[in-house]
Amino acid sequence: MSAGLFGLLDDIAALARLAAASVDDVAAAAGRASAKAAGVVVDDTAVTPQYVQGVAAQRELPIIKKIAVGSLRNKILFILPAALLLSEFAPDWVLPLILVCGGTFLAYEGAEKVWERLSGHHPAEAEKSAEISPEQEKTMIGGAIRTDFILSAEIMVIALNEVKDEAFVSRAIILAVVAVGITVLVYGVVGLIVKMDDVGLALAQRSSALAQRVGLALVRAMPGLLATISVVGTAAMLWVGGHILLVQLHELGVDPPYDAVHHLEEEAAHALDAIGGIVGWLVNTALSAVVGIVVGAVVVAVMHVLPTRGHGAAAH
Repeated sequence: MSAGLFGLLDDIAALARLAAASVDDVAAAAGRASAKAAGVVVDDTAVTPQYVQGVAAQRELPIIKKIAVGSLRNKILFILPAALLLSEFAPDWVLPLILVCGGTFLAYEGAEKVWERLSGHHPAEAEKSAEISPEQEKTMIGGAIRTDFILSAEIMVIALNEVKDEAFVSRAIILAVVAVGITVLVYGVVGLIVKMDDVGLALAQRSSALAQRVGLALVRAMPGLLATISVVGTAAMLWVGGHILLVQLHELGVDPPYDAVHHLEEEAAHALDAIGGIVGWLVNTALSAVVGIVVGAVVVAVMHVLPTRGHGAAAH
């Protein structure tokens, strides 16, 4: 009896260890997949605060919550099932081709931001008042969720590419963890960002001199923080977009760009043994960003510059 009991306990302990190892594997795989999508995550974080600029302070967090719920619904109900079906039934060349399209879109988004800054052609933004109607708020949230859908799709496809060799159930669990984790991370950070100036104002109104200094520092830091996030987001889009293009074109048999960058990365790494790994990564990152800028600039020209010139020529 006792032997059977001890045997049962041993089996339970073995199952517990197996479950713990599986959880660790899922967490590790989800972490790797999320890291590969870092550029899009930064961009998502940089884009969202603009939707609550000028909105009454008491409506900021409720609006962000609604956008976050919509984002999670996009990922879980629509993008995740589509990604799983794609990975299960589509030919091997389909996923790299989709990633090439996603990388091109990222490069275009980054290059367009650079173009807007250099040319001064910033897109016109509708002015927001502190009091907006429920209909306006609903429209604004809907627009944010639609924009998020594109970014979420890119995040999930990049993550899928990292776990495509996992079993179907493991793949589904990992992608679900990525979907929830990234949504919580992005919109948690966005919530902190948009409330930072309110916290600063509240501290600045306290009697404590230290609290006042901290509060004023937070308020003053807000514009610089938003600008920094925007710059980092643009750089991340160019780097990640270019890297995706290099790797996925290589997967599709277009080898010269990938081989050239890989060769220069290895040369830089071997030239400086002590810090070769870091230097090699920096070279790869810089060259990937260059690829992103070149490809993105071509798409920007096709989308904006050439149509404008054609219209001007037709007018003459």
